[in-house]
Amino acid sequence: RGVVMKMAEVRKLAKELGVKSFGRTKVQVIREIQLKQGNFDCFATAGDYCDQLDCCFRSACFEEGRKLAKGK
Repeated sequence: RGVVMKMAEVRKLAKELGVKSFGRTKVQVIREIQLKQGNFDCFATAGDYCDQLDCCFRSACFEEGRKLAKGK
């Protein structure tokens, strides 16, 4: 998956994994997906390092984390 993942894509993946997405933020849904996939629920919290190499959100995580840090 690319760096940018639209909410519709996140919801589709969530549905496939049995994760509820209604009324939840993108970050909340992704963190639950991470748990379902056997990763830590740490989306958008990594600074410059992440050891979750198999996480499908890894590249997007850094980008989202920078946005949240800047208050966007």
